[in-house]
Amino acid sequence: MAIIKPFKGIRPPKAMVEKVASRPYDVLNSEEARKEAEGNEQSLYHIIKPEIDFPVGTDEHDAKVYEKAAENFKKFQDKGWLVQDKEDLYYVYAQTMNGRTQYGLCVCAYVDDYITGKIKKHELTRRDKEEDRMKHVRVNNANIEPVFFAYPHNDELDAIVAKVCSKPAEYDFVSADGFGHHFWVIDDKNSIARITEIFGNIPSLYIADGHHRSAAAALVGDEKRKQNPNHTGKEEYNYFLAVCFPDNQLNIIDYNRVVKDLNGLSTEQFLSALKENFIVEEKGAEIYKPNKLHNFSIYLTGKWYSLTAKLGTYNDNDPIGVLDVTISSKLILDDILGIKDLRSDKRIDFVGGIRGLGEIKKRVDSGEMQVALALYPVSMNQLIAIADSGNIMPPKTTWFEPKLRSGLIIHKLV
Repeated sequence: MAIIKPFKGIRPPKAMVEKVASRPYDVLNSEEARKEAEGNEQSLYHIIKPEIDFPVGTDEHDAKVYEKAAENFKKFQDKGWLVQDKEDLYYVYAQTMNGRTQYGLCVCAYVDDYITGKIKKHELTRRDKEEDRMKHVRVNNANIEPVFFAYPHNDELDAIVAKVCSKPAEYDFVSADGFGHHFWVIDDKNSIARITEIFGNIPSLYIADGHHRSAAAALVGDEKRKQNPNHTGKEEYNYFLAVCFPDNQLNIIDYNRVVKDLNGLSTEQFLSALKENFIVEEKGAEIYKPNKLHNFSIYLTGKWYSLTAKLGTYNDNDPIGVLDVTISSKLILDDILGIKDLRSDKRIDFVGGIRGLGEIKKRVDSGEMQVALALYPVSMNQLIAIADSGNIMPPKTTWFEPKLRSGLIIHKLV
């Protein structure tokens, strides 16, 4: 059963939250972070992207950059830009996008639950990315950014959250991207005890977004346990920061592909090759978006095409075989275009559906890419089925939006 606990959150004073809060470290590059933080010494980018405090071109993995993160984290606390709550609490973090709001509980998840697989993953992690985040956690002795979890929805938890959210929010603002962020403190002891108890009856938590952060946080917690001869199991380092959303409130957005060339084929040869496994229909110049599972769209030479996978090309009884990303990776990207490894092949790039299909069209029209492939999004049920079966999704399958805003809540490991 899932073990969680309340914690003494570190967070900005109400008046400063918009200055401190930032996008997550991994959705923008150093130059974009430098630009967004310009003129704002209170921006969390000084902690999560500390290379912005060095000359352009400084290696973000240099030891002095990590040390700067810790120095800035201390400075934020010394100056009162981040303040620790006095009691162990839970928090509600809600996000609004396109008029729809999802409500998450900010909790401390248990390192052992990650190690033993009660916290389930659906993606492979890369060791270099894990190592980067481990260094960041170690040097700060804190989880500066939360991971994004899903849990099987629970009516009683929904009721507790609804009651908390009937009161005015502690933070309530709209970020530059137009997403609303709302945050409440749960300080009622009975509610805190009951939340812990309910989660204790939930069999598994699921990583929605933040596989590298989860792995790094758990590995550092495990390291600290092994290094402490007086380890009791009660220490803060046994836990890491997560925001847990009910699965029925989450939407996964499509994650699309663009490819540089047709692997030596002409447009006609490529379309002909597609017809072996797909029903191909020309749709013209108007953007065509896939409308159901096993329907795809491609864009090349100024035209959109609908592709519908033929019976026998997929297996709806297999949690991996049912995925459109599996079908397209095998039958289009591998068999026809010769792309064997989505992680390393430089001929392919990936575009989150939040940018719209106009973005992949633009990249083809510019001549940078030759063909775009749009997929119908994976469902939460599919994600959970894969995680439960112990399988791993192909790379670049899920895109969650909105992303968690960083800087609203931090967890110290001491």
